Amino acid sequence: MTSVVKSLKDKELITPPSFLATNVHYEAMTGSISYGVSSDNSDMDVIGWCIPPKYIVFPHTAGFITGFGRFDKPEVFEQYQQHHIQDLSACKGKGQEYDVTIYNIVKYFMLCMECNPNMVDSLFVPSNCILHITQIGQMVREKRQIFLCKLAWHRFKGYAHSQIHKMENKNPEGKRKELVEQFGYDVKFAYHIVRLLGEIEQILTEGDLDLQRNREQLKAIRRGEWKQEEIIEYFNKREKELESVYDNSTLPHKPREAEIKELLLECLEHHYGSLDKCIVSEDKLEKALREISNIANKVLR
Repeated sequence: MTSVVKSLKDKELITPPSFLATNVHYEAMTGSISYGVSSDNSDMDVIGWCIPPKYIVFPHTAGFITGFGRFDKPEVFEQYQQHHIQDLSACKGKGQEYDVTIYNIVKYFMLCMECNPNMVDSLFVPSNCILHITQIGQMVREKRQIFLCKLAWHRFKGYAHSQIHKMENKNPEGKRKELVEQFGYDVKFAYHIVRLLGEIEQILTEGDLDLQRNREQLKAIRRGEWKQEEIIEYFNKREKELESVYDNSTLPHKPREAEIKELLLECLEHHYGSLDKCIVSEDKLEKALREISNIANKVLR
Protein backbone atom coordinates (compact mmCIF):
# COMPACT_ATOMS: atom_id res chain seq x y z
CA MET A 1 0.00 0.00 0.00
CA THR A 2 1.71 3.19 -1.22
CA SER A 3 1.57 6.11 1.20
CA VAL A 4 -0.20 9.31 0.21
CA VAL A 5 3.02 11.24 0.78
CA LYS A 6 4.99 9.00 -1.59
CA SER A 7 2.24 9.15 -4.22
CA LEU A 8 2.09 12.96 -4.10
CA LYS A 9 5.88 13.19 -4.12
CA ASP A 10 6.14 10.88 -7.14
CA LYS A 11 3.68 13.16 -8.94
CA GLU A 12 5.90 16.12 -7.98
CA LEU A 13 3.02 17.79 -6.15
CA ILE A 14 4.92 18.10 -2.86
CA THR A 15 8.56 18.36 -1.80
CA PRO A 16 8.84 16.73 1.65
CA PRO A 17 12.16 15.97 3.39
CA SER A 18 14.10 13.38 1.41
CA PHE A 19 13.68 10.64 4.02
CA LEU A 20 9.95 11.06 4.51
CA ALA A 21 8.28 9.24 1.60
CA THR A 22 9.84 5.85 2.39
CA ASN A 23 9.56 6.06 6.17
CA VAL A 24 5.86 6.77 6.72
CA HIS A 25 4.28 4.03 8.83
CA TYR A 26 0.74 5.32 9.30
CA GLU A 27 -1.63 7.60 7.40
CA ALA A 28 -5.33 8.06 8.11
CA MET A 29 -8.19 10.09 6.71
CA THR A 30 -9.43 12.33 9.51
CA GLY A 31 -12.04 15.07 9.88
CA SER A 32 -15.57 14.76 8.52
CA ILE A 33 -14.76 11.62 6.50
CA SER A 34 -13.68 9.69 9.60
CA TYR A 35 -16.76 10.92 11.53
CA GLY A 36 -19.06 9.67 8.77
CA VAL A 37 -20.54 13.11 8.02
CA SER A 38 -18.60 14.20 4.93
CA SER A 39 -20.16 15.70 1.83
CA ASP A 40 -19.13 15.02 -1.77
CA ASN A 41 -16.93 18.14 -1.85
CA SER A 42 -15.11 17.48 1.43
CA ASP A 43 -11.34 17.91 1.38
CA MET A 44 -9.24 14.96 2.48
CA ASP A 45 -7.43 15.61 5.75
CA VAL A 46 -4.54 13.18 6.19
CA ILE A 47 -2.70 12.74 9.48
CA GLY A 48 0.09 10.24 9.95
CA TRP A 49 3.51 9.62 11.40
CA CYS A 50 6.92 8.53 10.26
CA ILE A 51 10.17 7.34 11.79
CA PRO A 52 12.93 9.74 10.76
CA PRO A 53 16.63 8.79 10.55
CA LYS A 54 18.19 7.57 13.77
CA TYR A 55 20.41 10.65 14.17
CA ILE A 56 17.28 12.84 14.39
CA VAL A 57 15.66 10.76 17.13
CA PHE A 58 18.96 10.13 18.91
CA PRO A 59 21.22 13.14 18.07
CA HIS A 60 24.13 11.81 20.12
CA THR A 61 24.56 8.98 17.60
CA ALA A 62 25.69 11.66 15.11
CA GLY A 63 28.33 12.91 17.53
CA PHE A 64 26.44 15.88 19.01
CA ILE A 65 27.26 16.77 22.60
CA THR A 66 24.67 18.89 24.39
CA GLY A 67 26.07 22.32 25.20
CA PHE A 68 29.24 21.92 23.15
CA GLY A 69 30.05 23.56 19.84
CA ARG A 70 29.31 27.01 18.46
CA PHE A 71 27.80 26.27 15.09
CA ASP A 72 26.76 22.67 14.64
CA LYS A 73 23.27 21.83 15.83
CA PRO A 74 21.43 18.51 15.59
CA GLU A 75 18.88 18.29 12.80
CA VAL A 76 15.32 18.59 14.08
CA PHE A 77 12.18 17.16 12.51
CA GLU A 78 8.82 17.38 14.27
CA GLN A 79 6.35 17.36 11.42
CA TYR A 80 5.79 17.95 7.73
CA GLN A 81 2.64 19.86 6.83
CA GLN A 82 1.19 21.07 3.55
CA HIS A 83 -2.37 22.18 2.80
CA HIS A 84 -4.46 22.59 -0.34
CA ILE A 85 -2.55 20.05 -2.41
CA GLN A 86 -4.43 19.62 -5.67
CA ASP A 87 -4.15 16.19 -7.31
CA LEU A 88 -6.18 16.53 -10.50
CA SER A 89 -5.54 12.90 -11.49
CA ALA A 90 -7.04 11.43 -8.31
CA CYS A 91 -10.48 9.83 -8.04
CA LYS A 92 -10.49 8.71 -11.66
CA GLY A 93 -9.85 12.20 -12.95
CA LYS A 94 -12.34 13.98 -10.69
CA GLY A 95 -9.48 15.39 -8.64
CA GLN A 96 -8.84 15.56 -4.91
CA GLU A 97 -7.56 18.24 -2.54
CA TYR A 98 -5.37 17.09 0.34
CA ASP A 99 -4.32 18.62 3.64
CA VAL A 100 -1.40 16.49 4.86
CA THR A 101 0.39 16.42 8.21
CA ILE A 102 3.00 13.77 8.99
CA TYR A 103 4.56 13.78 12.46
CA ASN A 104 7.80 12.43 13.84
CA ILE A 105 6.71 9.30 15.75
CA VAL A 106 8.08 10.80 18.97
CA LYS A 107 5.95 13.94 18.69
CA TYR A 108 2.93 11.91 17.62
CA PHE A 109 3.25 9.68 20.67
CA MET A 110 3.59 12.73 22.92
CA LEU A 111 0.47 14.38 21.47
CA CYS A 112 -1.52 11.16 21.82
CA MET A 113 -0.23 10.66 25.37
CA GLU A 114 -1.40 14.20 26.18
CA CYS A 115 -4.84 13.23 24.79
CA ASN A 116 -4.83 15.82 22.04
CA PRO A 117 -8.30 15.25 20.51
CA ASN A 118 -7.16 15.48 16.88
CA MET A 119 -4.37 12.97 17.45
CA VAL A 120 -6.55 10.59 19.43
CA ASP A 121 -9.12 10.72 16.64
CA SER A 122 -6.44 9.93 14.04
CA LEU A 123 -5.44 6.84 16.02
CA PHE A 124 -9.02 5.58 16.37
CA VAL A 125 -10.33 6.16 12.83
CA PRO A 126 -12.42 3.33 11.32
CA SER A 127 -10.30 0.77 9.50
CA ASN A 128 -11.63 1.94 6.12
CA CYS A 129 -10.12 5.38 6.81
CA ILE A 130 -6.58 4.01 7.08
CA LEU A 131 -4.77 4.95 3.89
CA HIS A 132 -1.37 3.42 4.65
CA ILE A 133 -0.13 1.24 7.48
CA THR A 134 2.98 -0.89 7.97
CA GLN A 135 3.69 -3.65 10.44
CA ILE A 136 5.02 -1.03 12.86
CA GLY A 137 1.92 1.09 12.34
CA GLN A 138 -0.21 -1.95 13.09
CA MET A 139 1.70 -2.49 16.35
CA VAL A 140 0.63 0.98 17.49
CA ARG A 141 -2.90 0.60 16.21
CA GLU A 142 -3.39 -2.64 18.14
CA LYS A 143 -2.30 -0.99 21.40
CA ARG A 144 -4.00 2.37 20.88
CA GLN A 145 -6.08 2.09 24.05
CA ILE A 146 -2.99 2.62 26.23
CA PHE A 147 -2.97 6.29 25.20
CA LEU A 148 -6.33 6.91 26.89
CA CYS A 149 -6.60 8.26 30.42
CA LYS A 150 -8.75 10.69 32.41
CA LEU A 151 -6.70 13.60 31.11
CA ALA A 152 -8.81 13.22 27.95
CA TRP A 153 -11.83 14.74 29.75
CA HIS A 154 -10.04 18.04 30.30
CA ARG A 155 -8.60 18.11 26.77
CA PHE A 156 -11.84 17.25 24.97
CA LYS A 157 -13.91 19.59 27.14
CA GLY A 158 -11.45 22.38 26.43
CA TYR A 159 -11.70 21.76 22.69
CA ALA A 160 -15.50 21.80 22.92
CA HIS A 161 -15.40 25.16 24.70
CA SER A 162 -13.17 26.54 21.92
CA GLN A 163 -15.69 25.35 19.32
CA ILE A 164 -18.46 27.21 21.17
CA HIS A 165 -16.46 30.43 21.03
CA LYS A 166 -15.87 29.93 17.29
CA MET A 167 -19.53 29.13 16.69
CA GLU A 168 -20.52 32.39 18.37
CA ASN A 169 -18.10 34.44 16.26
CA LYS A 170 -20.00 37.38 14.78
CA ASN A 171 -17.57 37.92 11.90
CA PRO A 172 -17.18 34.62 10.01
CA GLU A 173 -15.15 34.54 6.80
CA GLY A 174 -15.05 32.46 3.60
CA LYS A 175 -16.99 29.19 3.66
CA ARG A 176 -17.85 29.82 7.31
CA LYS A 177 -19.71 32.97 6.29
CA GLU A 178 -21.73 30.95 3.79
CA LEU A 179 -22.75 28.49 6.51
CA VAL A 180 -23.92 31.28 8.80
CA GLU A 181 -25.90 32.88 5.99
CA GLN A 182 -27.55 29.55 5.18
CA PHE A 183 -28.31 28.23 8.66
CA GLY A 184 -28.13 31.29 10.92
CA TYR A 185 -25.04 29.94 12.68
CA ASP A 186 -21.97 27.80 11.96
CA VAL A 187 -23.25 24.22 11.93
CA LYS A 188 -19.75 22.75 11.48
CA PHE A 189 -18.53 24.16 14.79
CA ALA A 190 -21.83 23.04 16.30
CA TYR A 191 -21.48 19.40 15.30
CA HIS A 192 -17.91 19.34 16.62
CA ILE A 193 -19.18 20.45 20.04
CA VAL A 194 -21.61 17.54 20.21
CA ARG A 195 -19.08 15.14 18.67
CA LEU A 196 -16.43 15.89 21.28
CA LEU A 197 -18.86 15.27 24.12
CA GLY A 198 -19.90 11.94 22.63
CA GLU A 199 -16.32 10.87 22.13
CA ILE A 200 -15.19 11.69 25.65
CA GLU A 201 -18.15 9.79 27.09
CA GLN A 202 -17.04 6.70 25.19
CA ILE A 203 -13.45 7.13 26.33
CA LEU A 204 -14.38 7.53 29.99
CA THR A 205 -16.91 4.69 30.11
CA GLU A 206 -15.41 2.16 27.69
CA GLY A 207 -11.72 3.01 27.38
CA ASP A 208 -12.24 2.89 23.63
CA LEU A 209 -13.56 5.07 20.81
CA ASP A 210 -15.87 4.58 17.81
CA LEU A 211 -15.79 7.84 15.83
CA GLN A 212 -18.91 7.08 13.83
CA ARG A 213 -21.24 5.90 16.58
CA ASN A 214 -23.22 9.16 16.65
CA ARG A 215 -22.92 10.06 12.98
CA GLU A 216 -26.68 10.35 12.38
CA GLN A 217 -26.96 12.89 15.18
CA LEU A 218 -24.02 14.84 13.76
CA LYS A 219 -25.46 14.74 10.24
CA ALA A 220 -28.70 16.22 11.54
CA ILE A 221 -26.78 19.11 13.10
CA ARG A 222 -24.89 19.71 9.83
CA ARG A 223 -28.22 19.82 8.00
CA GLY A 224 -29.31 22.64 10.32
CA GLU A 225 -31.94 20.63 12.19
CA TRP A 226 -30.72 21.97 15.56
CA LYS A 227 -30.89 25.60 16.60
CA GLN A 228 -27.82 27.29 18.05
CA GLU A 229 -29.60 27.66 21.41
CA GLU A 230 -30.20 23.91 21.47
CA ILE A 231 -26.49 23.27 20.98
CA ILE A 232 -25.62 25.48 23.96
CA GLU A 233 -28.30 23.88 26.14
CA TYR A 234 -27.09 20.42 25.14
CA PHE A 235 -23.50 21.29 25.97
CA ASN A 236 -24.34 22.74 29.41
CA LYS A 237 -26.45 19.70 30.33
CA ARG A 238 -23.94 17.14 29.08
CA GLU A 239 -20.98 18.88 30.69
CA LYS A 240 -22.58 18.47 34.12
CA GLU A 241 -23.51 14.84 33.44
CA LEU A 242 -20.03 14.02 32.21
CA GLU A 243 -18.43 15.37 35.38
CA SER A 244 -20.04 12.44 37.17
CA VAL A 245 -18.94 10.05 34.41
CA TYR A 246 -15.39 11.36 34.86
CA ASP A 247 -15.49 10.74 38.62
CA ASN A 248 -16.67 7.15 38.12
CA SER A 249 -14.35 6.28 35.24
CA THR A 250 -11.88 3.46 35.87
CA LEU A 251 -9.31 4.93 33.48
CA PRO A 252 -6.01 6.02 35.07
CA HIS A 253 -5.82 9.69 35.99
CA LYS A 254 -2.44 10.18 34.32
CA PRO A 255 -0.96 8.88 31.06
CA ARG A 256 0.56 5.39 31.14
CA GLU A 257 3.94 6.82 30.27
CA ALA A 258 5.99 3.69 31.00
CA GLU A 259 3.79 1.53 28.73
CA ILE A 260 3.77 4.15 26.00
CA LYS A 261 7.54 4.56 26.15
CA GLU A 262 7.96 0.80 25.92
CA LEU A 263 5.78 0.75 22.80
CA LEU A 264 7.74 3.65 21.30
CA LEU A 265 11.06 1.89 21.86
CA GLU A 266 9.62 -1.31 20.41
CA CYS A 267 8.65 0.57 17.26
CA LEU A 268 12.04 2.26 16.97
CA GLU A 269 13.90 -1.00 17.48
CA HIS A 270 11.76 -2.71 14.87
CA HIS A 271 12.63 0.07 12.42
CA TYR A 272 16.31 0.70 13.24
CA GLY A 273 17.40 -2.63 14.63
CA SER A 274 19.14 -2.85 18.01
CA LEU A 275 19.03 0.29 20.16
CA ASP A 276 21.94 -0.82 22.38
CA LYS A 277 24.11 2.09 21.22
CA CYS A 278 21.24 4.57 21.42
CA ILE A 279 19.89 4.16 24.95
CA VAL A 280 21.07 2.81 28.27
CA SER A 281 18.55 0.75 30.20
CA GLU A 282 18.69 1.37 33.94
CA ASP A 283 17.76 -1.62 36.07
CA LYS A 284 15.70 -1.31 39.26
CA LEU A 285 18.73 -1.49 41.58
CA GLU A 286 20.57 1.27 39.71
CA LYS A 287 17.46 3.44 39.77
CA ALA A 288 16.95 2.90 43.50
CA LEU A 289 20.60 3.74 44.26
CA ARG A 290 20.39 6.91 42.16
CA GLU A 291 17.23 8.02 43.95
CA ILE A 292 18.84 7.36 47.36
CA SER A 293 21.90 9.35 46.29
CA ASN A 294 19.74 12.28 45.21
CA ILE A 295 17.88 12.28 48.52
CA ALA A 296 21.13 12.11 50.47
CA ASN A 297 22.61 15.01 48.54
CA LYS A 298 19.58 17.17 49.30
CA VAL A 299 19.76 16.37 53.01
CA LEU A 300 23.48 17.16 53.21
CA ARG A 301 23.16 20.57 51.55
